[in-house]
Amino acid sequence: MNDYAPNPRDDQMDDASVSVLICAHTMDRLDDLRAAVDSVRVQSRPADELLVVIDHNEDLLAAASEICAGRPGETVVMNDGPKGLSGARNCGTELATSTVVAYLDDDATAETDWLKHLLDPFVDPSVAAVGGWAIPNWDSEAPEWFPAEFNWVIGCSHRGLPTERADVRNVIGCNMAFRRSAVVDSGGFEVGLGRTASRPLGCEETELCIRIRQADPSARVVLEPAARIHHRVPAARGTWRYFFDRCRAEGNSKAYVVGLVGADDGLDSERDYVRKILPGAFVRSLGRLPSERGDALGRATAIVGGLAATAGGFAEMKVRSLRKT
Repeated sequence: MNDYAPNPRDDQMDDASVSVLICAHTMDRLDDLRAAVDSVRVQSRPADELLVVIDHNEDLLAAASEICAGRPGETVVMNDGPKGLSGARNCGTELATSTVVAYLDDDATAETDWLKHLLDPFVDPSVAAVGGWAIPNWDSEAPEWFPAEFNWVIGCSHRGLPTERADVRNVIGCNMAFRRSAVVDSGGFEVGLGRTASRPLGCEETELCIRIRQADPSARVVLEPAARIHHRVPAARGTWRYFFDRCRAEGNSKAYVVGLVGADDGLDSERDYVRKILPGAFVRSLGRLPSERGDALGRATAIVGGLAATAGGFAEMKVRSLRKT
C-alpha cells in the first residue's frame, strides 16, 4: 500500500471532479486500450482528467503516449510502484487531482452516460465507492454451457446481483469509482493482490471496500447498474479449462482476503451467493434438460464444478498459509 499526498479537493463534493484511471500492461491489448480511451473521451459528463498507467512495459508506454499525445487533460505514466494491478492503481490514484477516481479496465468500453451514472450516488457524502455494471462482449458466441451466475469468471456482472441501485459489500474492479479520500485514508489497494502474469490473485477491490467499511461502518458502497460498460471476453475464456482455472484462482484470492479482513466480512456475500443464487441456477438448468439437453446439463455441471473448484482453491490457499506459519 502506498503513501499518498493529500488532495485539498477531496472533501469538496459540491463541485465534484472525476479522474478516470485506466491501467494497462501488455501490447497485446493496445487496440483495446485505444477503444477504452476513446469511450472516455465521448462521455456525456466529461472526465476532468484521464490517467493511463502503464505497468512496467516501456514499449506500451511509448504506444500509449502516442494515443494521448497532444490531448489536454490526458496523461500517460509508468507505474512507479510494485508490479501488478494494485500497484498501478495506487500509482494513478496518487497522481489523481480529482475528488473521485473512476477505474476502467483497458479491455472495456464505457457507454456514453457511464460517468454521469457512476458519479450520481456520490451526492450522498456517506458513499465511499460506486460500482457499475459490466456486460460481456464476447469475441465469439458465449458458450451455451456457460452459466450467467458465473459471469464473474470473465470479469463481468453476474446474474443474481441487484438490477437497481443498491448498497453492496464491494464493487467490480473493471467498472468502479472511489472517493479519493477513502482510498487515501485506507492506504490504497493491497499490493499482495492484483493480478500479474505470474500471480493470479485478484479481489483487491473487494478487500479495499471491506477495509474502508471496517474503518468507518457508516461508509456506503453502492451498485449503480445504470453505469454500464462492455468488457471484452476473448474466445479463449470460453473454455472449460479457463473456467475451472479462474474459479480456482478466485478461491485462492478469497482465502487471501479472509486472511486480511476476517471470515465474517470476507465471506459475507459469498455465503448468500452459495445459499441463494447457485441452488436456483442449478434447479433452472435441470428444468431445461428435456428441451436443451446437452446445454442444460453443461450449465448444471459448470455450476457444481465451478463451486467445487472455487472451494478447492480456497482450501489450497489456506493450507499454504498454515504451512508458512
